[in-house]
Amino acid sequence: MARHARLAVLNTMVEIGLVPVFHHGDLETARSIVGALNGGGARVIEFTNRGDHAFEVFSELERLCAAEYPDVMLGAGTVIDEATAATYLNLGASFVVGPSIDDGVARVCNRRKVAYLPGTATPTEIARAHELGSEIVKVFPGGQVGGPAYVKTVLGPIPFALLMPTGGVDTTEESLSAWFQAGVACVGIGSKLVSKDLVARADWSALQQLTSDTISIISRVR
Repeated sequence: MARHARLAVLNTMVEIGLVPVFHHGDLETARSIVGALNGGGARVIEFTNRGDHAFEVFSELERLCAAEYPDVMLGAGTVIDEATAATYLNLGASFVVGPSIDDGVARVCNRRKVAYLPGTATPTEIARAHELGSEIVKVFPGGQVGGPAYVKTVLGPIPFALLMPTGGVDTTEESLSAWFQAGVACVGIGSKLVSKDLVARADWSALQQLTSDTISIISRVR
């Protein structure tokens, strides 16, 4: 069962503006990453369902958050089918993200009152996600779909859409300013934030600082 209510998760996504996205198969490394992201001010964190035993790592991370970081809302990403969504919900996922839209995932999330952010690339897909009950809709891959210009154009006829681009978002002021001025509700950032270099060096203080700086930039440019 999710520790955080659906509306609380969605409101926090919009309030902070940043959803860090990462995966790591080593539990201790994943623990350190979550600790650094939390230390930098991230409250909504997406752990992607990639690689063997991702379920087990997520389960332990959720236990860690419940015990040590109760304000952190941990969600599952790269969820493409109903069975996978149900498994993560049973492990305590506070939200579910997918690279595409799946009706079954939407149904199981709605039954449990857990936010579902499906991936979209067209106005038709955004409308479909709305029909399935998604309040915030992922735009993926953000850079390849058309970047900030695409978001700005889409929001013309669909001004009520709350969009979260993932892929193509950097931690720089130039990138974040372009996306938020285009009208996004929040952004998902993966390897540009939780970079292979920082993880390889286990430089958790640098990751914490980068997270804090990114959130500060978002607050300034939106």
